[in-house]
Amino acid sequence: MSDLKPAPHGWLVLDKPRGLGSTQAVSAVKRLLRQGGYAKTKVGHGGTLDPLAEGVLPIALGEATKLAGRMLDSDKIYAFTIQFGEETDTLDTEGEVIERTDRRPPMAAIAAVLEHFTGEIEQVPPAYSAVKVDGKRAYDRARAGEEVEMTTRRVTIHKLGFEGEREDAPLRSVFATTAGRPDPYDPQAPLELADSITLVAHVSKGTYIRSLARDIARALGTLGHVTYLRRIKAGPFREDQAISLDTLEKNAKGAAIENLLLPLEAGLDDIPVLTLDPTSAQAVRQGRVLSDLPHTDGLHLATLHDVPVALMELSGGSAKVVRGFNLPDVAE
Repeated sequence: MSDLKPAPHGWLVLDKPRGLGSTQAVSAVKRLLRQGGYAKTKVGHGGTLDPLAEGVLPIALGEATKLAGRMLDSDKIYAFTIQFGEETDTLDTEGEVIERTDRRPPMAAIAAVLEHFTGEIEQVPPAYSAVKVDGKRAYDRARAGEEVEMTTRRVTIHKLGFEGEREDAPLRSVFATTAGRPDPYDPQAPLELADSITLVAHVSKGTYIRSLARDIARALGTLGHVTYLRRIKAGPFREDQAISLDTLEKNAKGAAIENLLLPLEAGLDDIPVLTLDPTSAQAVRQGRVLSDLPHTDGLHLATLHDVPVALMELSGGSAKVVRGFNLPDVAE
């Protein structure tokens, strides 16, 4: 008989440091699970973060990995700094400078241009990105010296503003000390030029912040690249829920990793619950359709004794299993 602890299920919200790839973060969690004496556990992440980016990286464990795909489709919020004056081939600090300009945009112009990048926009992903071009990753082609032709894609920028407009943080923007500062919209105000600016963007899946930064800089008649990029929200997961890799490693040595996990259903906070009785739960586990339900159409989380049993799609009173979960029932 094995002495291994049962595989945990749920979400570990990691505050990914700069310099670490998303797959490396997953490997680090797998290593900690092995060291902690857990049975072989499936581990995946809910949305890639570039090594140069930091912040919220949801890591799915066990049955939560079945929801990682939904996390990839969710909205994200990023804080990012654009350094004006230089554009690099990677659109961040890792690349070579390909063009320079002495032009710096006035603060008033930055404030005015942001609304033009809000809503549904078209953008060209960076050549150094994971987008596949003819079956091969764009960054692999770019690093091999190939000329990469990227196609335009439509994305949605739900909200774009200065960092001080973050609802979840104190004022930390260029306007943090407003006392004595001129209104940037006042035509009589002295022209205040910006070398860099930190913005916050709430975006749809598939949005490239580096491309957004490049396009904002060009729209301002200058050039720019990203020097700082932090994801502050991914789907329902926020930065105040995230723990550092150091904290994770320290805690994993002295305590059960379950104490750091958010439950599987934390990734489904926007989905209504369908409460099952033991008979209907058994039917759902066998993949059967439930009928004559009074619930509204759409996706529901079916539970028994508050334990997730399946994701189910309801239509006209019938519920079909979209994704089943193999979690132990607390009442069993």
